[in-house]
Amino acid sequence: MTKFYTRTGDDGYTGLLGEGRVPKHHPVPEAVGAVDEATAALGIGRAACQAAQSGAILLAVQRDLYHLMAELAATPENVPQFRKIGVERVNWLERQTDLISEQVQLPREFIVPGDSPAGAALALARTIVRRAERRVAYLIHDGEVENIELLRYLNRLSSLCFVMELLENQAAGASAPTLAKDS
Repeated sequence: MTKFYTRTGDDGYTGLLGEGRVPKHHPVPEAVGAVDEATAALGIGRAACQAAQSGAILLAVQRDLYHLMAELAATPENVPQFRKIGVERVNWLERQTDLISEQVQLPREFIVPGDSPAGAALALARTIVRRAERRVAYLIHDGEVENIELLRYLNRLSSLCFVMELLENQAAGASAPTLAKDS
């Protein structure tokens, strides 16, 4: 029988990709965990999405985030073998965001999430992506991560999540987003 636990983290440390362990509260596992949460939230959005292109885009993003997590979790000598996120993936996100932006009306005011299940999931994913972005920014500014494209990817991903929230709300029949202004 396969066991789904290793007991190696019982001491409060976690392994990196390569030789090395760090405390679970270290900024690297914090960043990896935030990206992992974003991936799960995007999965909820993907499971609920109605717009034709959403599922494929979100699945591609989830796969990118696994590569991003691997690079974050790699020891410095192993980073090159895990580097998959570069300017081309950031550019891909920008293209997807631009294409979807042409299909939705961008609100002029803040919106309240919840106009559709997929839209609400993508709003949640956007906030988690922003947290992951802050965690990765810390690692970059602290000199622990050198690939600035990881930060740029997360920054663009939050924009994609926003326009996809609008797209999903539209696909679900929400005629206009619920605005955050007082009634």
